[in-house]
Amino acid sequence: MRPSRAKALKSGLYVLILAVIVYVVVYMSTPYMINQPGTAEEIKPMVSIPSGDPEEKGTFMLTTVSVSYANVWMLATARFNKHAEIVKKEPDRNDEEYETQQRYYMNSSQSNAIMAAYNKAGVKYGIVPEYVFIIGLSKDSPPKGDFHSGDIIRAVKGQPVKRFEDLGALLQDNQPGDVVDVRLERGGKSVDQQVELVEIKAADGARKAGLGVSVGELRKIQAADQAKEVKFADTRIGGPSAGLMFTLEIYNQLTPGDLSKGYRVAGTGTIAEDGTVGAIGGVQFKIVASDREKAEIFFVPEANYKVAKAKAEEIGSKMKLVPVKTLDDALDYLASLEPKAP
Repeated sequence: MRPSRAKALKSGLYVLILAVIVYVVVYMSTPYMINQPGTAEEIKPMVSIPSGDPEEKGTFMLTTVSVSYANVWMLATARFNKHAEIVKKEPDRNDEEYETQQRYYMNSSQSNAIMAAYNKAGVKYGIVPEYVFIIGLSKDSPPKGDFHSGDIIRAVKGQPVKRFEDLGALLQDNQPGDVVDVRLERGGKSVDQQVELVEIKAADGARKAGLGVSVGELRKIQAADQAKEVKFADTRIGGPSAGLMFTLEIYNQLTPGDLSKGYRVAGTGTIAEDGTVGAIGGVQFKIVASDREKAEIFFVPEANYKVAKAKAEEIGSKMKLVPVKTLDDALDYLASLEPKAP
């Protein structure tokens, strides 16, 4: 073999090996995800109320966890990051279903936050169902139609579907194997198809006919006074854990004065219509994110307080951690504060 040809083959082999290494390290997927500190973001730009009181010398901040699908390089480096956590992916959920689920949780969180704030502020409102959409496909009873996570179910058997109850009522007299007309909305376009129903297991254990999908209902919370209508800016944030902080921002705008009293207030926790604050996951990452953004106060669900406190002590944070079980707990603490000196 001539030296020049041997050199070319050797160079080509090096390039091939390098390409394989790059693919394995950077592009090859793994069955793991990495959780680490996300952001602490000011809520006021996300929420608007026509007649809202704009006074807010401090700021209310929601907190997030950064979730990344890990490649080999990320797995290797994450082991040296004391604020990172490696977890296994859920095997039966794809990326599209995960993103749809997170958007649904965020929409529900915003609706609950509005209702909790309205109830506390004495604002009358109504709940208007808008549509039912597909979150995921059943693994136990796979659907026989062409369904995608995020599809809106507009009609079944020629009848409109706007609530959970509509879907159940329309299919209650059907049997598995029956074929029904289904109209979906996907990407702004109508998709009509005939779908064979499958056998599903109801919450009470009974067997009945269904589409073989899990669904969510989008509801609009409508104030009797349009000037108090709450509107959210579109964000790419998902999940239910910003409920408490959304509620504080909405209530602050609905009532006169400045609840923040000039402080940088971060926090986390789900919110129920009655103001109950629920536990969340990943509080340790949110502590780090809030400390980075110089938060002075952090509201934490009581069930998460022990983990939050341990993380705050580990990083030497000077934030005041305030455990809460209800919206009133957070409001009472804010009411007890002296306004921050300029």
